[in-house]
Amino acid sequence: MSDAALDQLLLKAHAEDDKAALVRLYTEAADQSEAGGNVDAACFYLTHALVFALETGASEAKQLNARLVEKGRAHPWQP
Repeated sequence: MSDAALDQLLLKAHAEDDKAALVRLYTEAADQSEAGGNVDAACFYLTHALVFALETGASEAKQLNARLVEKGRAHPWQP
């Protein structure tokens, strides 16, 4: 997906307060940034995905945290 299309979907999800979509879209943005070699941007997006995952109790939270831990950007998950 293009950056512009992803940005539009993120804006729409924010406007609609669709937190499940925000988890998915921020994760996708992180994946794209990581694939492009931009670890800082990937971690920025992962952090946002994690926050929305935690807010909704989404099962992805643990995996998102693990990805941030791998990059030295978070502490290991401690439920």
